[in-house]
Amino acid sequence: MREFGYQRADDVSGAVALLAADPDARFLGGGTNLVDLMKTGVERPARLVDVRGLPLDGIEETADGGLRIGATVTNSDLAAHPDVRRRYPALAQAVLAGASGQLRNMATVGGNLLQRTRCGYFTDLGKPCNKRAPGSGCPALTGEHHNHAVLGASDHCVAVHPSDMGVALAAFDAVVGFETPDGPGELPLADFYLPVGDTPHRETALPPGALITGVTLPSAPVARRSRYRKVRERASYAFAIGSVAAALDIEDGVVREARLAFGAVASRPWRARAAEAVLTGAPAEGDTFAAAADAELAAARPLPDNGYKVTLMRNLAVAVLTELAGEAAR
Repeated sequence: MREFGYQRADDVSGAVALLAADPDARFLGGGTNLVDLMKTGVERPARLVDVRGLPLDGIEETADGGLRIGATVTNSDLAAHPDVRRRYPALAQAVLAGASGQLRNMATVGGNLLQRTRCGYFTDLGKPCNKRAPGSGCPALTGEHHNHAVLGASDHCVAVHPSDMGVALAAFDAVVGFETPDGPGELPLADFYLPVGDTPHRETALPPGALITGVTLPSAPVARRSRYRKVRERASYAFAIGSVAAALDIEDGVVREARLAFGAVASRPWRARAAEAVLTGAPAEGDTFAAAADAELAAARPLPDNGYKVTLMRNLAVAVLTELAGEAAR
C-alpha cells in the first residue's frame, strides 16, 4: 500500500477544497470498498480526506413528501429508519441484503453509490482491465465471466455494478446531490452512471472532485408496496448474481403504475423501462409479468457462460411481481 496522508474535513466546502488542492486525494467515508482497493493497489491515493464527521448523516422529509438521505448515513441506519421501511420498503430490504452487519454499520450511502466492480480482473493488477488501465483489454470476454453483464455491456467491459441499494434507488427515481468548488449540483440517478461504451474507466457523471452530499427520493406512493429480491451463490454475505426491485400500484386488477429495476446484470443499476411500459395499463397477471420481463430482456447479449442470467432474471421478475400482485389482492 502506498504511503498516504490523512485529514479530517471540518465542513463540506472545506472537504471539497482539500480535494481540489490535491488531485491524488480521495474522500473517505466508511472505507469498506476504498480501503480494500488500496490494499490491492488498485487505488493509490496520496491523501484521504475523511468526511465521516460532516453533518450529512440525517434523513428528513422533503416538501413533496419524499425523503432526503444524507451521504454519510450508514447502511444500517438507512435500513432501520421507520420512514424508509414504511414508504420505500424495497430500499430497506435491498440494504439489508447487502454485505454483513458489521460492514453495514460502517458503509455510507454516498460510498455505496461509488463502490467499484468486484470483477476479478479489475482487482488483479497482474491482469489487463480497461476499467483500471484504459486500452489494456477486457480478458473477461473470453475468460471468467459467469457473473458478468448481459445488458448494456460493450466489447471494452462486461463488469457489473455490485450495489444492492442502488437498484432500489434506481426504481424510485433517486436524485444524487453533490458539492463542487463551483457550488452544489444534482444528477438524477438515471444520468449518474455513464454507459460503458469505449470508456469504462469513466464510471459516473460526477464533476471531478465532487463530494456526494445526499440522495433525494421523490414522493412515490407506489413505493409503499415494493419488494427487493436478491439471488446469490450462497445464503450468507455475497454479491448478487441477479436482483430485482419492484413496485406495483394495482386497481381493479389492472396495473396503474409500475417500477422495476434489475441488479447484477449491467455496469449500473438497470432501470427496466421497457418492462414498465408493458406493465402499465395491463392486467396484473402472470402472462403480463412474463411479457414485461421478456420485453426488457430482449436486449440481453449474454456471453457463453452467463446466459443463465437471462432465464434467472425473467423468473425472478415474474416471481416478485406475482407476489406484489397477490398482496394487492388481499
